[in-house]
Amino acid sequence: MIITMFIYLLIMLGIGIYFSQRMNTMQDYILGGRNLGPYVTALSAGASDMSSWLLLGLPGAVYASGLSESWIAVGLLAGMYANWLIVARRLRLFTTFYGNSLTLSEYFQKRFNDKGNSLKLSASIVMLVFFSIYISSGIVGGGKLFSYVFDTSYTLAIIIGALVVCIYTFLGGYYAVSWTDFLQGILMFLALIVAVPLIYFSLDDTSILSSSSGVIEPSKFSIWTDSMTFMGLISLLAWGLGYFGQPHILSRFMSIKNPKEIPIARRVAISWSFITLVSAIAVGFLGYAYTESTGIAVDDGERIFIIISSIIFHPVVSGVILAAILSAIMSTIDSQIIIASSVLTNDFYKSLFRKDATEKELIMVSRLAVLVVFVFAFLIALDPNSTILDIVGYAWAGLGASFGPLIILSLYSNKIGKQGATAALVTGMVTVLVWRNISGGIFDLYEIIPGFILSFLACIIVSKFEHIDEKVKSDFEQAIKES
Repeated sequence: MIITMFIYLLIMLGIGIYFSQRMNTMQDYILGGRNLGPYVTALSAGASDMSSWLLLGLPGAVYASGLSESWIAVGLLAGMYANWLIVARRLRLFTTFYGNSLTLSEYFQKRFNDKGNSLKLSASIVMLVFFSIYISSGIVGGGKLFSYVFDTSYTLAIIIGALVVCIYTFLGGYYAVSWTDFLQGILMFLALIVAVPLIYFSLDDTSILSSSSGVIEPSKFSIWTDSMTFMGLISLLAWGLGYFGQPHILSRFMSIKNPKEIPIARRVAISWSFITLVSAIAVGFLGYAYTESTGIAVDDGERIFIIISSIIFHPVVSGVILAAILSAIMSTIDSQIIIASSVLTNDFYKSLFRKDATEKELIMVSRLAVLVVFVFAFLIALDPNSTILDIVGYAWAGLGASFGPLIILSLYSNKIGKQGATAALVTGMVTVLVWRNISGGIFDLYEIIPGFILSFLACIIVSKFEHIDEKVKSDFEQAIKES
């Protein structure tokens, strides 16, 4: 099992070393030269999206609460489809039209003619705040995996897991990230569709999956339990809103070679996500049935896939599945680190300190920025009591509420100005940060909902009271014509 995982890690490092030879420009390092095909785009988007949440967080939630947690998957699939349909093609074309923008911050700057860089810096700060939180969730997932497999301390485990991701991202940039995510997406898919029937046939008596068997709590079978409320349901479905504002997913749209191939990528991405989400739910439910029928104690529900894999599968199969879990963790960490490093390099270093920096210098700074982001996320992840689902939910809401409304409005309205755009970013971020730390009553509603709504309204209302440069309007109309 350990040998299988070790081979997998070597392959990931090999990809990083291979693509390190292809880093000639910042566009190569940040967006892979805008040269990725539809299948790599689709699977790398899915893999970087789902992360450790798919193989650890979601099965853990279903293990703890039952099939009622499936509503999250419904919301995610709806939001994902809408994002591919509404945002993908136009964002690819707009970021090219507006000065070949390499990051969302740079796109906002050029889209709204932000000569003073205030909007660009606001977007960069929001990104760095929530990415530090998001990346830490992946490091926590890696810690849970390695501490179980290698029977080592949590702190040492997160160091081992995160260092591998840091190294190949440091070396190979976006090319390495996208191709490793592509392979990781395939591995995650295969692991889930193989694991579900294997767990099912490992049950001594499949009749325990009946609600009348008495082995499984009846509430676990219901998609609507007595403890659920309408507010809780809306909160679960609202996860789908987050897609519109996730930079590590939106960057996939920006990097596809041919915008005409986006429909192909969309079909592949949605199919992959549907199958993996349903399979992850099944793993959580069947894992609960298996442990209840055998009396196996599980102290952390988010480890259910790890525990089941190591108990009932052949060591080689178990090693592959554990490598898939590691894939889910790595595929999001690497994407977010590369985006965060590009923000530090392109939006801070180049814009504020070295506007005439050479491509070679910028690539080196990007690599150093990878290390900086990694250290901050690592410090957040040191708490062994952190739960993946909670951390992901926090960061997902912050990015979705801050960037989502602005992305949509920037692509479809010529009545939005720089001040309105800044108001959207700040309102979304502040709302999520405040709402998250208050509980009771309406504050039990998932923070992405008030954050998204207030950010959207702030953008529209503030824009109505500002003078929008005619150049901003004319450039937008030209971008629409060319798209």
